[in-house]
Amino acid sequence: MGSIVAFVNMKGGVGKTTTTINLAACLAKDYRKRVLIVDLDSQINATLSLISPVQFAKLKKEQKTLRNLVKQSVSESAQPRWAATEIIQTNLCGINGLDILPGDIELYEDFVLADIIYERSQGKRENFLACWQDMENNLLRNILRPLAPMYDFVLLDFSPGDHLMTRSGILTSDYYVIPAKPEPLSVVGIGILEGRIKQFKEHQRSNIELLGITFTSLGRTTNMAVQVQERLERDFGVDSFFKTAIPINVAIARAVDHYRPVILTEPRSKGARAYKRLANEFLYRWQQQEKPS
Repeated sequence: MGSIVAFVNMKGGVGKTTTTINLAACLAKDYRKRVLIVDLDSQINATLSLISPVQFAKLKKEQKTLRNLVKQSVSESAQPRWAATEIIQTNLCGINGLDILPGDIELYEDFVLADIIYERSQGKRENFLACWQDMENNLLRNILRPLAPMYDFVLLDFSPGDHLMTRSGILTSDYYVIPAKPEPLSVVGIGILEGRIKQFKEHQRSNIELLGITFTSLGRTTNMAVQVQERLERDFGVDSFFKTAIPINVAIARAVDHYRPVILTEPRSKGARAYKRLANEFLYRWQQQEKPS
């Protein structure tokens, strides 16, 4: 059974997508792992980092995106058009084992899901709360858990914010990684995330474990950055942090224009080398967690 790993921070712009796709590419290319990226962000940045807009438009027209699977999951009457395995795009960028479940700019928002839940609950408050919790628990679990045995890792890329889709992804995941920038608002995003996970655990709805926090977009060290890092180290402990930080590197940004990870476009760049080190560290931390206690 493959491990489902959430790359999540309630704050946007912290490098979740870039970290997800480049780490996935390293795991598949350098370690021959079977990796599935799941794009849960309606901005579809992960999808468009690996698939051209022309190719995505074709997939959307054919309804071969995550939205179709979500529609099947939430609708009791929807007839399946595609199986998940028919929607997954395989061996991306010529890397064996690097697959993606494409996102969609029209992925279901909370207000749409709330309307569906309201209909199921027949307008009764107690039924609504029970139906809402059931959707949190099972919306993505029903889609992703059957796929997990096909992969070593299923990596989830989330949109920022505490949405139902995010909560469902967290509840489906075995582990999580927090990409973060050393800035005050990033700390706020982590605080909101940790509060939500603590709540899930207190109600025995999740056994998700932290694999680590990784700093991204590191440039010239400022007093503010040092203070933020020290604050997070006090809150989480030094051992919760990956030793590898991802530097500001123009090669990473350039790679997106080619719809390829930086380890392929500029393998000797600082960014590519950092992601290779991060992949090695990620595997080590995962192996330590997987050891029988």
